[in-house]
Amino acid sequence: MDAAWLAQRIGDPSARGIAAALTDLIREGTVTAQTRLPTVRGLARELGISSGTVAEAWSELRRHGMIRTDRRRGTVVLGPPDVPRPIRYERLGHWGDRLAIDLTIASPDTALLPPLEAALAAAARADGLNDYARATITPRLRAAVEPTWPFEAQSWLAVGGGYEAVQLLCQTAALPGDRIAIEEPTGARLLDILETIGVQIVPVACDEEGPLPGALAKALKARPVAFVYQPRGQSPCGHAVTPGRSAELAELLEPAKTLIVEDDGIGELSVSPMVSMGTRFPDRTVLVRSYSKSHGPDLRIAVIGGAADAVERVRVLRSFGTGWTSRILQDALAHLLADPDVEARVAHAREVYAGRRARLAAELAARGVRTGGGDGLVLWVPVRDEPAALVTLAAHGISVAPGSRYVIDQAARPHLRLATARLTDDPAQLAELADVVALAAGRGVSAAT
Repeated sequence: MDAAWLAQRIGDPSARGIAAALTDLIREGTVTAQTRLPTVRGLARELGISSGTVAEAWSELRRHGMIRTDRRRGTVVLGPPDVPRPIRYERLGHWGDRLAIDLTIASPDTALLPPLEAALAAAARADGLNDYARATITPRLRAAVEPTWPFEAQSWLAVGGGYEAVQLLCQTAALPGDRIAIEEPTGARLLDILETIGVQIVPVACDEEGPLPGALAKALKARPVAFVYQPRGQSPCGHAVTPGRSAELAELLEPAKTLIVEDDGIGELSVSPMVSMGTRFPDRTVLVRSYSKSHGPDLRIAVIGGAADAVERVRVLRSFGTGWTSRILQDALAHLLADPDVEARVAHAREVYAGRRARLAAELAARGVRTGGGDGLVLWVPVRDEPAALVTLAAHGISVAPGSRYVIDQAARPHLRLATARLTDDPAQLAELADVVALAAGRGVSAAT
């Protein structure tokens, strides 16, 4: 496509105007799929604007699936706009239905979850049931979670799961083009979320104790509006932030105005103590605690507790849609959290999950594959070649998640992510699994985050 031809059809040379004009051309069929667009510099020169403005327009079109940038072919048109999709999460692996061992999704072992019958029966008598008054959090649920919170929260809200909470917090904190700092590697779904809401992702490298101070200091120079990290049970690496590391990070965050979002994804299943920035920054820290893996995915409950302004923004945004989380589900979780038998069951599940993860890590280490981390429901396994490792495992009936879905830097050292919550407890079968994983990984590799 000629840059001058396109420039003549753009009435508003702002980023939004450029994106809107090209969207109209694609929708009406004037510009068809596989058309190669002008370079950013070429179009900017024709319009008499900065290259950054055109790049911003391209970013918006890319977010809606209309264009793709290829280093060899440049930027090409894919077609009319589509609903943004969680590409990383959807592409964790499509290996058919014949695989015997699925280590792709870090879902809980259903045999270790508490039964819900009594909790749901009790919750059916929830106060204010069927009232359209919007319950941010029921009194019973707040009473159940507040004693376990690591700092005094200014405001509370129950939402439909941990990722919904993180998405809403990021969406209400940032405008398109703003920057959000995150750990790297991190959750594939978090990367999808941030790309969908149109922010710039600023990666922060980690080690066994959490985000590296030097990496966070560098990220803060970009003035991110939020810093999102996992204080414990980090996925995919399995590390937990130590008190010493938390203090170092807090010193760096002290002069900043950055919102701190703590994602406690496995909550009560973590074997590590919770170390929260909220004890030092209660007015700009929000803790998200999910109860899906510990008490049941179908409860669809996470609790947000922390800075009043941030929680209020999420409440307001939710009022356009869902409005509130079912009082029945909230009080069902409250009933479970107050039940000593359920508490013991969750404690047992925590031990089982930790044992399964540790045993596979030990088997792999004995074969020269060191994974690192000591918490969580996944293992971050270094490999020599990711595609070859995936094919080798699939050939043996095993599916895992490709590590490239969890990083921004595709040049990073290749890894696989193995879900460990549903691993076999049979030593012989586990040894066989470790043999295949070590074969796929290429023996003699060690973890590096």
